[in-house]
Amino acid sequence: MSTRLLIAQAGRPSLGRVLARYRRLLALLLAVGLMLPLGLYLLEPAAVPDLAHGNTSGIKALSASWAKGDVIALVRHVERCDRSNAACIGPTDGITDRARDVAVGLGAQFEQLGLARTDIYNSPLTRTVQTAGYMFSKVSSGDSWLFNCKGSMLRDALAHKVAGRNLVLVTHSECMAQLEQDLKRATPTLGYGAALFVSTDTLDGTPKMLGLIEASDWRSVDLKR
Repeated sequence: MSTRLLIAQAGRPSLGRVLARYRRLLALLLAVGLMLPLGLYLLEPAAVPDLAHGNTSGIKALSASWAKGDVIALVRHVERCDRSNAACIGPTDGITDRARDVAVGLGAQFEQLGLARTDIYNSPLTRTVQTAGYMFSKVSSGDSWLFNCKGSMLRDALAHKVAGRNLVLVTHSECMAQLEQDLKRATPTLGYGAALFVSTDTLDGTPKMLGLIEASDWRSVDLKR
C-alpha cells in the first residue's frame, strides 16, 4: 500500500512545478497581449499631417516644393447645396450661396502661393465646376477621372503632372481619400474646401504626403515664413 502511494506521488508533478508552468504560461499570454496592440499600432497607416496651427516646418516644406513646381494639390469642393438648408447659387447639385466666399478665399490663398506655373483641373460635376470658378475665375471642361477615381487617383494625378509645374485638382472627398490610401495614409474625414498637398520631389520617386489644410484653418497659416 505504501509502495503504491510513493509511486503515485512520484508520478505526480510537484506543486512548485505546476506553479512554475502556470507562471510561464501567464508570462507568455501577457507578452502576447502587449505585443498585439503594438503590432496593430505599427501596421496602422500614419496620419496625414496638419499643416495649420503653427506647423512652420510643414509650411516651409510646402512652400519650398511649390516654388519648384513639385506639388499636387487636391481641393474638395465647398458646401454642396443638396445637403444643406442654405440658399443655392444655382442648381441644387451645385454649391450654396454662403460657400461662394469660402471658395474665393481659398483661391486667394493659392494666389499667395503663386499660380504662374500651375495647371488647374476640376471634375465635371456642378459643385466642383462652381468651386473652381470662384477660386480661380476659370474652369476646365471637366475631367471625369476627378470623379471616377476609385483605385486610380494617384496614377491619374501623376499622369497629368508636368515637371516644374504645380497641379491643382478640384475634386471630391472620396477621391482625396483614395489618394490617401494610395500613399498608405489614414483617411480622416475632410471638410468642404479642404486642401491636400503632395510633393513629387523625392529621392526614390515616390510621392510624399505633405499634409492638409482645412478651409477654416488657413487663417492660422503664414505662407510668408
